[in-house]
Amino acid sequence: MIETKVKKRPLLFKTQGLLSGLERWLCYLALIGLALVPVAESLARLLFQTGIPDETDTMAHLLLLVGLLSGMIAAKTKEHLAIGLVQNFCSDRVKARLAVFTGLLSAFLLTIITFCSGSFVKIGLSPWRMIGFIPDQIYALIIPVGYGVMAVRFALQTPVSGPARALPVLAILLGTVCSFPVIAKIIWGFDTPDWVFNLTESWYTFGYYSKIPGIVILLIAALGGAPLCVMFGGLAIVLLQASGGEIDVIANQVYTTLTKDSFIAIPLFTVTGFFLSESKAGERLVQTFKSFFSWLPGGMIIATVVICAFFTSFTGASGVTILALGGILHTILKDVQYQDKFSIGLLTSVGSIGLLFPPSIPIILVGTASQTNIIHVFLGGIGPGIILILGVIIFGGVASIKTKIPVEPFEIRKAGKALKNSIFEILLPFLLIAGYFSGILSLVEIGAAAGIYVFIVEVLIHRDIKLKEVPRVFAKAIPIIGGVLSILALSQALSYYIVDTQAPENLVRWMLSAVHSKYVFLLLLNGTLLITGCLMDIFSAILIVLPLVIPMGQAYGIDPVHLGIIFITNLEVGFLTPPVGMNLFLASYRFKKPFVEICRYVFPFLFIQFAVVLLVTYIPWFSTFLVKLFT
Repeated sequence: MIETKVKKRPLLFKTQGLLSGLERWLCYLALIGLALVPVAESLARLLFQTGIPDETDTMAHLLLLVGLLSGMIAAKTKEHLAIGLVQNFCSDRVKARLAVFTGLLSAFLLTIITFCSGSFVKIGLSPWRMIGFIPDQIYALIIPVGYGVMAVRFALQTPVSGPARALPVLAILLGTVCSFPVIAKIIWGFDTPDWVFNLTESWYTFGYYSKIPGIVILLIAALGGAPLCVMFGGLAIVLLQASGGEIDVIANQVYTTLTKDSFIAIPLFTVTGFFLSESKAGERLVQTFKSFFSWLPGGMIIATVVICAFFTSFTGASGVTILALGGILHTILKDVQYQDKFSIGLLTSVGSIGLLFPPSIPIILVGTASQTNIIHVFLGGIGPGIILILGVIIFGGVASIKTKIPVEPFEIRKAGKALKNSIFEILLPFLLIAGYFSGILSLVEIGAAAGIYVFIVEVLIHRDIKLKEVPRVFAKAIPIIGGVLSILALSQALSYYIVDTQAPENLVRWMLSAVHSKYVFLLLLNGTLLITGCLMDIFSAILIVLPLVIPMGQAYGIDPVHLGIIFITNLEVGFLTPPVGMNLFLASYRFKKPFVEICRYVFPFLFIQFAVVLLVTYIPWFSTFLVKLFT
């Protein structure tokens, strides 16, 4: 008898598997809690004329859990948002070395942020405050735990071999040494021994002289593919240390940002968008719009543009729309005889149109960052969004007539059947807009209602997604949520330094002395934002660049709603601008076409969007007329 030996998995891998499963399910439960608590609150008010105790604080601290847990998961799956510009133009050998460099630097910086978080939890949140039955310090423990896990994961994922395998350990040890000021605070509080105080002062002196090299290294790492959230945190560390500030303020900003109730809608709408994209909702909507518009020249263009806008408005990520719907829409456009260069150019360019429509996450961020009423910003985006849609549709209709794309006769029975199949998805935006703009539901309640509504429709009514597949949908949404919330958290630490140094006010004084015309300022703003859209994701740009632009807009008398819409439309065009527009690379991957070809296909649509940007920039009425009408 031959005995077979079963190779057992090492205990380390078993432990990692258990921890990964635990963090995933904790994140799922926190997301479900974000959706259910507002509903329970509304029902309690309706039935018992009383709400849930500490409902707002509980929701805010569930968001904190979601932010850090999803960030941990994004680190595990290597899906944190990054620029990675240099990687697109260098050899495999250089890419490998960049991966080592960025991995070690990320582990080093996250180790420092971990100790900053420990200091904040021990000292910054003392005395405890009860959130329901749980102290806020218990919730806040997820901050050092989360960043610590991320640091270890970046270290373990660093592609090194041989003697170089000691480098990730050294990166974490070096991060621990560089965290001496906050470690001293954790141990001794504010009553540090003289020798510790003197050593801390020497460390701050070193930080002052290492500011310029540190910034240069971080910028190189950002271009080399390091996660943007880590780079923002790193810049905050370098600049705060150089100015003699307390670096554990970074953790304070993380906690403050991820417990803002205005950000709770972000994960809720993101999950809603993924339930839609993972179901057959897209196919049903395509069939409905095709049956209603295919008798018109360019009817499928109308269907494509509207469907892409619908999906992007919920996910807040144009790349998700390209990846999720690009395949089916490309096939249908090809079947009705559109050439590849036209259909691929169209699908690449319309992926971001929905960013101007409710419940767009970038618009929520613009309203929050500019301290402008979010309903006003939503109203401001509708006019420019419609103009952008009409511009693409008119161009598509003219192209369809010129190339003699065949049309199909309208069949009322077929159209009625398709409408019946997709009626729940079609009703969704109308229900949300009615609930939100009527003031019946808050933004958070709208996000929760949208998530529960789509879950019921796609899982229980249409049954496109089986109950056992629901965790898979969460798993696809979580890296996007983690990437966005991680950037939100650490970019606010950098914003804190920028505001504290009065950089916006100084920039305004310089700009007013150098540029006297509002229109010259707007032209410069257009160019700056196009470049920003090429190099940064929209969430980072809004949180880092917009606070600098807002005071300048005020100085030149530009309406804040108008300024916010200028910001988003410019960034949309930046996503399509060669040579580094993010959507160009995503389309190249999705449609399996060379990058240069994608750039060529997109050019006519890029021209249309740029024309709309100029129209929106220099005629503020398009952004403000609905605001004035309804307020």
